[in-house]
Amino acid sequence: MVNNKGKSSGDPITRWLVIGMVALVVVVGAGISIFNNTSKKAAVLPSAASVKDGYGIVFNGDLTPVIDVWEDFQCPSCKVFETTNGAALKALAVEKKAKVVFHPLSFLGPESVYAANGAACAADQGKFLEYHAFMYANQPAENSGAWSNEGVIATAAAAGVTGAEFETCVNKGKYADWVGNVGSEGSKQNVNSTPTVFINGKEIDRASGAYYSAPEFMKLLVAAGIK
Repeated sequence: MVNNKGKSSGDPITRWLVIGMVALVVVVGAGISIFNNTSKKAAVLPSAASVKDGYGIVFNGDLTPVIDVWEDFQCPSCKVFETTNGAALKALAVEKKAKVVFHPLSFLGPESVYAANGAACAADQGKFLEYHAFMYANQPAENSGAWSNEGVIATAAAAGVTGAEFETCVNKGKYADWVGNVGSEGSKQNVNSTPTVFINGKEIDRASGAYYSAPEFMKLLVAAGIK
């Protein structure tokens, strides 16, 4: 991965970090608590995003049940959740068995913003799921310098997400304001740790073990009507 620690103040994502949402991060148990303001900006939306769905990236918008995943690409617990349950979520999305909505948060710092912006750019290319899985599989240490614009482009290329349009989208920070709005919407919905998953509007109980147990997660999906 390309390391680019010397970011220009003209970088749209760096600029967003300076003037946009301020986040306080507190480690709590297996997740991370977050506290953001709830102000939103007018933002360009990725093609698959929906304001009424919390600005999330939506698969199968007309289906039920509905699974909402709030996550941060730098969050180690989110990586464990993806490793454990990512294949099941992908199958639900691809096989059109449920509405699946991904909400990329960015409270862990600038590299979370770069990664989330890249996810939106990948969604425009129809490659969100490929990008999503590969970014978690290759998650670096938090804010280590691995995920600059160049680093995101290099990592995405290894996942098969390429092209001038994608690179321009990443380099211009096209969806940086959208990333901020996802965070603000998370605060509005009282999402205060990651990963946080809702099934039909009900948050999964962390004590259930479903976040990090595929069989327990599947039990909840079956109970919600997944066949």
